[in-house]
Amino acid sequence: MPSLSPASRSKAVTALLVAPAGLFFFFLLILPLVVVIIYSFGARAEAGGYAPAFTLENYANLPARGRVFFNTLTLAPLGTLLTALFAYPLAYFLAVKANERLRTLLLVLVIVPFWTSQLLRYYAWIMILGAKGIPSWLSFIGIADVRILNTPTAVLIGAVYGFLPLMILPIYVSLEKLDKRLLEASADLGADARRTFWQVTLPLSLPGVATGSMLVFILLMGEYILPQFLGGGKVFFIGNALVDLFLQSRNWPFGAAVSTAMVAIMFVTIALYMRFVLNRGDVRRAALV
Repeated sequence: MPSLSPASRSKAVTALLVAPAGLFFFFLLILPLVVVIIYSFGARAEAGGYAPAFTLENYANLPARGRVFFNTLTLAPLGTLLTALFAYPLAYFLAVKANERLRTLLLVLVIVPFWTSQLLRYYAWIMILGAKGIPSWLSFIGIADVRILNTPTAVLIGAVYGFLPLMILPIYVSLEKLDKRLLEASADLGADARRTFWQVTLPLSLPGVATGSMLVFILLMGEYILPQFLGGGKVFFIGNALVDLFLQSRNWPFGAAVSTAMVAIMFVTIALYMRFVLNRGDVRRAALV
């Protein structure tokens, strides 16, 4: 029996190492997605659930949930943008300005919210944004009739608070790995701090911004608890619609069609965003060189 060549042996070892992750990926991601797509072309059974069929009616009815798609596709990108705007200055301070002891303390404080249940944190925001919270404080100084809870503003506040650590950490890693000699070279060439930031620091930290934005955007697109608690049943996301369709209306095919549409939108949006950000970063790095 002929022995395997070094190249074939290397490929066999690689296949064995990749196989567990590949099986995990197939059975927990690809296969469930295929099942959802199949269900999306079915019909609702008389008692609810799924009945085998092949129809495009579920996709034709997607405009009936247009408000849900509008809320999600508006508030999720806006929440991601606001989270990035709040996260970048703190990540920059942690990576560039803070000394080692203060940096460690602040990193712990960034992670601390994850030690508490998300439900408890949103309950706390209900108290803060409710009638006895910020609106009562504003009325005390003469600004009356302010309503924050159960509005898109409350959902955005909760999004920034809830997902801020997921944005800070990738940006911090990108900035922390930044070669400080580039900043010194920029200063030696006559660039001030502002110009150095826009032409050196920001372009080289874009991969961290892209990673954090992708994490936050994906999670916001599928959020259920956030709009349910801080939106008060008046600001619905796709996640809320899916709970209604699968558990209450028991219209599984229509819920599967909504899920498939959401996955397609997320895939296209993230692909365009990543391509724009990475291309922009490559252009700026080339210009810098």
